[in-house]
Formats: sequence, structure tokens, C-alpha cells
Amino acid sequence: MTHPILSRIPFLGKYVDERFLDHRRRSSSIAGFATLILAGCIFEYRIFCYHVIDWDMAAIVLTFAVVKTSLCVWYRINV
Repeated sequence: MTHPILSRIPFLGKYVDERFLDHRRRSSSIAGFATLILAGCIFEYRIFCYHVIDWDMAAIVLTFAVVKTSLCVWYRINV
């Protein structure tokens, strides 16, 4: 099975298949977790070094956790 829009492009049609879409899904997930870890490290660094709670970094970490958990539950129930 190929992606319906990407397979219409002549030079991409033979490269876009299930493996490509699975690699894209995995790489996006890893990139998301790397961003979460980096935001958490910056949040902790600012607490320990400057004794300041940086609420924007806390909001990024919390947003990721809520979205990831919500999507996991939704996919588990509906798929």
C-alpha cells in the first residue's frame, strides 16, 4: 500500500510505501521524546542553577505528556 497523495508524484511513487511511512512514524516519535528530554533538562537546569521555575518549559513538558497519553488511550480504545 502506498500513500495516495505521495504516490501521485512521479519520482516519489516508488519510494513511498509502508516501510517509509513506518520509518517516518518512528522517527517522529523519537524526535518528540528527544524534545521532551531536552525541555526537561533545561527546566531542571534552571531550577538547580538559577533557582527559578521556568513555567514555559514546564508547560512544554506537561503538554507533551498529556498529548502523548491522550493519544495512546484514544488509539487503544478506537483501533
